[in-house]
Amino acid sequence: MPLALATLGLPGVPLDRVAGLAADHGWHGLELRCASDQPVRLQLGAAERRAAARLFVRTGVVPLTLASYLGIAAPGPDAPVVADLLAHLRLAADLGCRYLRVFPHGGPGPAAVAEARAARRLGEVAGRAALLGVRVLVETHDSHRSAGALAGLLDRVGHPAAGALWDLLHTWLAGESPAESYRALGPGLGYVQVKDVASAGDLTPLALGAGVLPLADCLRLLPRDCWIAWEYEAPWHPRAAPLEPLLRAGARHLAELRAG
Repeated sequence: MPLALATLGLPGVPLDRVAGLAADHGWHGLELRCASDQPVRLQLGAAERRAAARLFVRTGVVPLTLASYLGIAAPGPDAPVVADLLAHLRLAADLGCRYLRVFPHGGPGPAAVAEARAARRLGEVAGRAALLGVRVLVETHDSHRSAGALAGLLDRVGHPAAGALWDLLHTWLAGESPAESYRALGPGLGYVQVKDVASAGDLTPLALGAGVLPLADCLRLLPRDCWIAWEYEAPWHPRAAPLEPLLRAGARHLAELRAG
C-alpha cells in the first residue's frame, strides 16, 4: 500500500527536509502543494526543476502529485484557464509527477453550465497531458463534492488523462458512504486523500484515527496498489497540532487499517 504525504501540512518547509521526513517516517511519496509562496511554484526555473527532480530520485520519494489550486469549472473565459493548466502540466512533468490535482470551483449559476466549462477545458488539455505522462485529477470538492457529481463530469470528458481524486472528507460531508463513492468513481479513480476530523461542524485536522471519518471502510475498498495520501490542512486551522510528530503514527495507522 503506497502512502503519500501532502506538503500542505508542512507549509514552507524546504523540499529536501520534506523528502527526508517522508522517507524517515514511512511515507513513500509526496503530494506537492503548488503556490507562489511555497518551495514548489510555477516560477521555478529550469535548473531548479531539474534539481528537485534529482532530489526525488536520490531519496526514493515519489513526487506523486502537483497539487494546484486551479478551478477547472470556474466562471470566465476558457483561454486563461487552459493556459494555466498547461503551465501546471509542464511543471508536473518536469518534477516527475504522475498527477496534477485541480479543483472544480464551479461557482454560481447552473451546474450544467459549469460542468460544460470543465469538460471543454479538460478535453482541450487531455491530449497534451497524455503526451507529458501526467494525468489531471479533479478532486471531490466544492461544486462537485460528491463522487456522483464528479463522475458525471468525467463521463462527459471521456478521456483517460482526466480522472478523479477522491477526498474522503468531502464525499462524507456530501452524505455518501465510502462504498457509494467508490462505486461512482470506478475506473476513473486516480487515488484517495484521507484525513480525520472531530465532526462535520469542526474540521480542525486530527491525527489519523482520532476522529470520525470512515477510514477503515474506505481503505478496505481500494486495490492494493492504490495510493493513499494524507492531507493535513494545518494552514487553514491555527489550532491544529504540528504535523511532524504525528507522521510515524499516521503511516502505521493506515498500514494497520489496510492489513485488518
